[in-house]
Amino acid sequence: MRIDKFLWCVRLFKTRSLATDAVKREQVKRGDRTLKPSAEVKARECIQLRVTPIWRTWVIVSLPDSRIGPKMVGEYLLETTPLEDLESLERVRKQRKLYRQAGKGRPSKRDRRDIDRFNTDPTGQP
Repeated sequence: MRIDKFLWCVRLFKTRSLATDAVKREQVKRGDRTLKPSAEVKARECIQLRVTPIWRTWVIVSLPDSRIGPKMVGEYLLETTPLEDLESLERVRKQRKLYRQAGKGRPSKRDRRDIDRFNTDPTGQP
């Protein structure tokens, strides 16, 4: 099975084109080598995916016939990323969430509620 199709089938990417783009940007490796989107993968191979700031690692248990449900991902992939790396990834995600620059990007749900409260008068009229 092609690596881009596999990454999409096991739900590491939302669309197959996103998986293909990640492979083209050299964010997917097998061993020490980066792959092309058409590279074939087999069961019992180890793949790595760049999730800034770490490389997440999985072992392919078996290959699905088509896209699978989220509950079935464990039957096809076994994550072998060290626990320390996963903890550092979680720390970075929390820091990014806490320190989002005001006015940058799309408003969060909380920001939207604050804006709506500000734009309505106390009687509830806009």
